[in-house]
Amino acid sequence: MTLVPSLPPIDHAARVSAICADAVTTTLHTDLTDVRWLTGFNGSNGWAITRRDELIVGTDGRYGDKARVETAGTGATIVVEPRADRLHARLVELLGVAQVGLDASTVAHGTWMRLAADIDLVDQTSPLKRARRTKDVAEIARIAAAAACADAALADVEANLCGMTELEVRAELEYQMIRHGADDRSYDTIVASGPDHGARPHHGASRRTIVEGDTVIVDVGALVDGYHSDMTRSWVIGEATSQQREIYALVSMSQQAGLDAMRPGVRASDIDVACRNVFAEAGYLDWYIHGTGHGVGLDIHESPFHSPISTDVILADDVVTVEPGLYRGGFGGFRIEDLVHVTESGYRVLTHSPKRELN
Repeated sequence: MTLVPSLPPIDHAARVSAICADAVTTTLHTDLTDVRWLTGFNGSNGWAITRRDELIVGTDGRYGDKARVETAGTGATIVVEPRADRLHARLVELLGVAQVGLDASTVAHGTWMRLAADIDLVDQTSPLKRARRTKDVAEIARIAAAAACADAALADVEANLCGMTELEVRAELEYQMIRHGADDRSYDTIVASGPDHGARPHHGASRRTIVEGDTVIVDVGALVDGYHSDMTRSWVIGEATSQQREIYALVSMSQQAGLDAMRPGVRASDIDVACRNVFAEAGYLDWYIHGTGHGVGLDIHESPFHSPISTDVILADDVVTVEPGLYRGGFGGFRIEDLVHVTESGYRVLTHSPKRELN
C-alpha cells in the first residue's frame, strides 16, 4: 500500500522568476541538481543559463521532449543538439563575449578548463545553492513522504533481522520502500552487524549472517520525486551486555542533546558540540569518528553540515539530520539518526521509527 499522498506542486515558475529577476550577471549552471531544482528538468546531461528575465536550458537529443515537458510554464527556451560538440557550440554562441558566472565548486577542473577556453568565466557562488538551502512546503512534503516510506519498510523488516544476511536485510528494505510508494532508495542502504562490520559507520552490506549478540546498525532512506530521506536505528540481537547497554545509552543521550540544541540561529558546530560533549564526559570521545549531521533535500548530503569546523548557521526551514554514533573494532557500534524540519521555534521530527530499548 502506498504511503505517498497527493503532493503539492513545486512552483518552478516562481523560482525562475525570482532568480532571473535578481540576476545582475549572466550565470551558467552545470550542476544537474541545481538545474532540476530551478527548472524541473531531470536529465543526465544539460545546463541552464540565467540572466535578467531569461532562462535557457540546453540538453542533448535524448532529453529534448522531456525537457520541454518538465520545464513547461517556466518560460524556458529549450536548446537541443544531438551531438556534444554542437551543444557546446550553441552554449558558446548563446553566452557571447560577456563575462559569465559559474560556481567552480560545482564542476571538475577539466570541465572548467574546457569551458574557459571558449567562455570568459568567473568563479561565482551559485545563487541556486543558496536558494536550495531552505525548503518550501512542497519540498518538505516530499521529504516527509520519503521518510514515511522508510519508516514503514523498517517496521516490516525489523523483527526478522536475526538469521538474515546483511544483504538480505538491505534488499528487503529497499523492496518494501518501493512497495510503500517510494520511487527508489535514497542511497545504498547500510546494514552493519557484529563486532567488525558494526564498527564501520559506512560499512554497506555483505553476506554476513546476523546472529545473537550482534550490534546492528541500519541506515535507510527513501526517494520521493527526487527528494531524499535519511534515518538510522540500532539494535542488539538478543540480550545486551552491560557494555552494550552503556554505549547505546550514551548514543541515545548524545542524539537527544543534539536535538535539544536544534533551533534557528544556532551554529551548526554547536549541534556537533552538544552531541560530542556527552561522549567526552563519559570518556568515549575517541569512539566518535564522524560529524553529527547534514542537510537533506535533492541531494542526500547538502548544507548545513554539523561538524567541529562548520561555519554554517541553522536556519528556519532547514531539513537536517542529527546522527551521533560510537564505534570500536571488536565491539561493533551504534548510531541513532533522525531527520528533522527546523521550525521558527525548534524542530519537527520527520522520521518516526521507534528507538527500541535494549533487552
